[in-house]
Amino acid sequence: MTLISAALNNLDVGSSMLLPVSLSVVAHIVFRKFEPRELLPLAALLVVVPAILAYLLCNARDSFIWTSSAAYLSYYAALLTSTVIYRLSPLHPMAKHPGPIMCKISKIWLAYIVSRGKLHVYLRQLHETYGPVVRVGPNELSIVDADLIPYIMGPDGMPKGPLWSGRRIAGRSGNAKDPRGNLIAARDKRVHAEARRVWNRAFTPAFIKAYEPIITRRLEELMDRLREATTQRKQVDVAQLLSWFAFDFMGDMVFGASFNLLGDGDKSGLWHILESGLYLPSLTEQIPWIAKIIIYLPFVGKQMKTLGQFAYQQATRRLNEGSPHKDLFYHLLNEGHEDDSEPVPCSMLVNNAVTAIIAGSDTTATALSCVFYFMLSRPECYARLRDEVDTTFPAGEGLANDSTKFANMAYLNAVINETLRLYPSLLTCLQRAPTAGSGGHMIGTKFFIPEHSAVLVPPYVLHRDPQYFSPNPDEFNPDRWLMAGKDENIVLNTNAYIPFSTGAMNCIGKPLALLELRMVIVNLLRTFDFGLAKGYNPEQWDADVHDYFVIQKGPLPSIVQLR
Repeated sequence: MTLISAALNNLDVGSSMLLPVSLSVVAHIVFRKFEPRELLPLAALLVVVPAILAYLLCNARDSFIWTSSAAYLSYYAALLTSTVIYRLSPLHPMAKHPGPIMCKISKIWLAYIVSRGKLHVYLRQLHETYGPVVRVGPNELSIVDADLIPYIMGPDGMPKGPLWSGRRIAGRSGNAKDPRGNLIAARDKRVHAEARRVWNRAFTPAFIKAYEPIITRRLEELMDRLREATTQRKQVDVAQLLSWFAFDFMGDMVFGASFNLLGDGDKSGLWHILESGLYLPSLTEQIPWIAKIIIYLPFVGKQMKTLGQFAYQQATRRLNEGSPHKDLFYHLLNEGHEDDSEPVPCSMLVNNAVTAIIAGSDTTATALSCVFYFMLSRPECYARLRDEVDTTFPAGEGLANDSTKFANMAYLNAVINETLRLYPSLLTCLQRAPTAGSGGHMIGTKFFIPEHSAVLVPPYVLHRDPQYFSPNPDEFNPDRWLMAGKDENIVLNTNAYIPFSTGAMNCIGKPLALLELRMVIVNLLRTFDFGLAKGYNPEQWDADVHDYFVIQKGPLPSIVQLR
């Protein structure tokens, strides 16, 4: 090492700078070939190598600080230049796909767009400009071609992409890097299938039927809160109450006990923790390796870690106290010994709990809130749906809970379908990537996706494409679901409708979510008259919609009266 340093000291400044430049090119090749994500190789390439350079280039004539700074700056500048040139060059495997230069250079640009909460709007603008296939990252495409969805997400499609690795920021569980048992984070198809087999036990028709009394109990609490509002003659935020309902129900369904937001209000800020805790992962999913650093930073990602700690506390309580009914943990722990599978290890229950809370409460709350927004802002649709409700469930029959009747209510289901078309629970984040070690994946006969690349299918953009939904794809029109096939002017392609995702990794809770939606909508419309609060501009609703993995919505101030 001393001899090398002595030899380098005899070189002029220009010649000595060739070494960091050359090593940066080598580092770039290593990054391209192996895509290192772990901290050790990242630290070796980004910290250790330039540190060794600084040592080798140091001599008695120059200060160590000056030499170190020059070595680091020249190394990073050369690495950055090499990376940018390659990503913009015709040699890049995705060079033929159009897209903004900033997206081609780095995912940092997309992370910035995400930070503003409008990724769904930005992606739609890109597709309107560049077409159905857009390069939205150095190694990522966004595709809104319904014919290609089976090749991306179908039985022979790809597993989940690196986005899901970037979302693993845990709390006390200490399990952020281990996706085993975590249904939503598992990227390996085999691991996902094993996790899904356990979750399937909780979503059989028999168990979904068994959840009806729990939904009924929380629904009655929701209706009590609304009755209070009618007697006090004050406006209420219907979106907030629907969120609390969904959160309380998920407490029952996952942990065997309600969080009691409807009863006591959100005194502990649980809903705020849930929503704010999703912000940071929505950024780190764009640059997954950063999540591995953030895990160890005590003051970063506090809300997400708080959410993990909350889930840990609830899981611990559930393990110690049990549940009065068969909840999700009953199945994850295999308490009924329904098969020979091992229960999910305790350390992994927290990840499953966070998954269930987010997937079950936030998404359902958003769907319900959007339904009521559309009904209150479109009186003709509201009146038509209420007429169907009154005809199907006449007054005096008690709480409506007949799932067969729900399924046969044509206009109700058209309203739900149209709502989920315009505001799917996941606006953008359906990402897939080739299986590790496969070398890549062929999408039909059109595209080859190299390994270490990814494909994004944004439902928000797909659902508003006039090629698949017209006329007026941005317009709320439940009749398009009733008249498709009867009116030749209506285009409705169900292959392009994926509000619950599609394929083997689709939403396992779809039947339960639909049951919740139908029960809540029908019973609230049977009991109350709703109207938008004076002064509220309905256009504000869309402006308040932000895409942080799931939808974050604004308030829906309403006036409620008993019928």
